[in-house]
Amino acid sequence: MDFLSTQLAHILHALQNFQLTPWKTVGLLGSVMFTSRWFVQLYYTRKHKRVVMPLSFWWLSVVGSALLLAYFTIGKNDSVGIISNFFPAFVSIYNLIVHLRHHKNSITGDTIA
Repeated sequence: MDFLSTQLAHILHALQNFQLTPWKTVGLLGSVMFTSRWFVQLYYTRKHKRVVMPLSFWWLSVVGSALLLAYFTIGKNDSVGIISNFFPAFVSIYNLIVHLRHHKNSITGDTIA
């Protein structure tokens, strides 16, 4: 068998043995949410004809990161997954807070300190 046939056989074997556990559901949902934020950003950028990072982008980032961290921490105990999702979670929370503060200040007329 050539390389491609061997890889296809491995993939088909893995799909036949795939079991959807509650923690895999959490991980998959987190992955879908974290990935979907880019489609949201693309939609708003095309709509406004400039680069836009809407509030929903940050919410999807925070929730997706939280679900992925839960999956990698509790469901899988995978240090690589934890490390690769911790920093994006931190940055997303920070940007969400900055966005909400800016929005509040623009409504109240307060200056940003």
